[in-house]
Amino acid sequence: MAKNIVEKIIDRHLIEENEHEIGIRIDQTLTQDATGTMVYLELETIGIDKVKTGLSVSYVDHNTLQCGYENADDHLYLRTIADKFGIIYSRPGNGICHQVHLERFSSSYKTLLGSDSHTPTCGGVGCLSIGAGGIDVAAAMAGEPFYMPRPKTMLIELSGKLPPTCEAKDIILYILSKLTTKGNVGFIIEYGGDGVKTLSVPERATICNMGAELGVTTSIFPSDEVTEQFFEAQDRDKDFRKLTADNGAKYDKTLKIDLGSMTPMVAKPHSPDNVVAVNDVAETPVQQICIGSCTNSSLYDLTVANSILKGEKVPADTDLVIAPGSRQVLLTAEKMGIISSLVECGARIMEPTCGFCIGNGQSPQTNSNSLRTNNRNFFGRSGTTSAGVFISGVRVAAASALKGKITMPKAIDEEDEEISGSKMLVGLKNDDSMFIRPTGKVDVIKGPNIGQPPKGMPIGDVISGVATIKVADKITTDDIMPAGSRLKYRSNIAKYAKFVFENLDDKFHSRAAALRDEGKANFIIAGASYGQGSSREHAAICPAYLGVKCVIFKSIERIHRANLINFGILPLTFVDKRDYEIIEEGDELELHQVHRDIKDSQFILFNITKNRKIRLESTFSDREKKYLYAGGKLHAIGG
Repeated sequence: MAKNIVEKIIDRHLIEENEHEIGIRIDQTLTQDATGTMVYLELETIGIDKVKTGLSVSYVDHNTLQCGYENADDHLYLRTIADKFGIIYSRPGNGICHQVHLERFSSSYKTLLGSDSHTPTCGGVGCLSIGAGGIDVAAAMAGEPFYMPRPKTMLIELSGKLPPTCEAKDIILYILSKLTTKGNVGFIIEYGGDGVKTLSVPERATICNMGAELGVTTSIFPSDEVTEQFFEAQDRDKDFRKLTADNGAKYDKTLKIDLGSMTPMVAKPHSPDNVVAVNDVAETPVQQICIGSCTNSSLYDLTVANSILKGEKVPADTDLVIAPGSRQVLLTAEKMGIISSLVECGARIMEPTCGFCIGNGQSPQTNSNSLRTNNRNFFGRSGTTSAGVFISGVRVAAASALKGKITMPKAIDEEDEEISGSKMLVGLKNDDSMFIRPTGKVDVIKGPNIGQPPKGMPIGDVISGVATIKVADKITTDDIMPAGSRLKYRSNIAKYAKFVFENLDDKFHSRAAALRDEGKANFIIAGASYGQGSSREHAAICPAYLGVKCVIFKSIERIHRANLINFGILPLTFVDKRDYEIIEEGDELELHQVHRDIKDSQFILFNITKNRKIRLESTFSDREKKYLYAGGKLHAIGG
């Protein structure tokens, strides 16, 4: 039978399958420091001696500013616990996990699970790379399968070649304009068509990276001669394996895109799918330009930016920030003279880190506009709630930096020796000295900021409490658990929980804690596409700590639903979405016969305040039922 790429990888890695889900073997894992401390605390609780994956890497790339002792303590713990468990540790300054893993560890035909939603970046080399909550990654390192509903596949068929004013970022922004951030849960996107061969691995990785904003499980490209050239430049020929779809392979959905018809695109505040053509917002003033993050920070991206900026000067009232994606990119760009050229034009060069993308530094001015090449522009994510953040590709960003306003880029000569060479990674400087290989001889060290995973309680047969907050559509995990200056508390759940919904309702924490202490449950009422964005499991852990027992929504994103179940919170959907209007904040709510209803997938919510009954539903696998009954995954598998 003809198979597509997704089916080929899943069939090779399939361990379990039932009517609700599949379980696949995971070859590699990655963590980053903002999620990693909790992952390894969970792994300690599970109680194994060494990881059972073929390769696991712990990256430090989020909290590298190290303001206060908390981040440095986390990094010391991460380094020492990696040694204990047989994990490679990537030191601060080595680069962003997705860019570095793509360069040094990604492999065709393999599976990668990461505690970061942009793990699909490695789909650019034909690797099935999936973002997940930290406890799912810990379980994979302990040898457990990774479970998900058997995915549907969407073929995006690319034809032709991009115009010289466009780039890969414009492709994914266009796709976001068509598919939006809602309604794509359960799909894996597979790219095909003759247009694929015109895209380098860094360009493919950019597209896969921002597939996370669509809400799909992951995205993947074929592994072909372009992929082989990438691995050769990285001195990793052994990691290449040809992988293409069979003739006649079937897909659940197909979208065709003529690359030649593309035009430069930009996403307006405050969502990655709020996409328009650059011409529609041209001349909009921008006070800050940021180039980099895990989306557009490759050597090719920096070379393209330099081709536009070289010999020019950034205006005095415009701030240009550039962050290379990895130490490899930084060293190679320095050797090529690109770094000095960018500095001469007025750019500020950041270390290879997530930085501005997560609001950890470079927050914009009050009431200003920032144009960035990263992947998310959620409200408040930059660290300045009054700022408007636009997303574009490198060409638009560099051109706009010279004008101080959103500007259409000029055509780029892709045949230019420096640009074509950077795309093929000619002259690449490979240096793995910032990886620390495990020895098994280092003592684990935990500073005072590092706590323990909270202990969940088995779900009761009656859940009685209050609608503590009611939120709208498209609530992100940034909305639930802010990043930026709050990131340093992720190892300390009691402290971090004080900031749940901080940017939406700064009194939520005190209300929820008071209800919890009275023995009442907290209910969260939500609209469509609840839990978009980051994979941060703290958006489930901290609400669970505050006594949230149930989240009721119109629809929910994949990773967040899994995280809620993993920490003993019941996720339920309105059968009739209009019933969302019946519930108001402060209403007294009850669920009866919860254990029976979990088995039957049908629930009745009693709104005591309104004297109304509301039908809810959710189908759980036997595994998920086990987690809910036990009070969370950690208790069910080893805690």
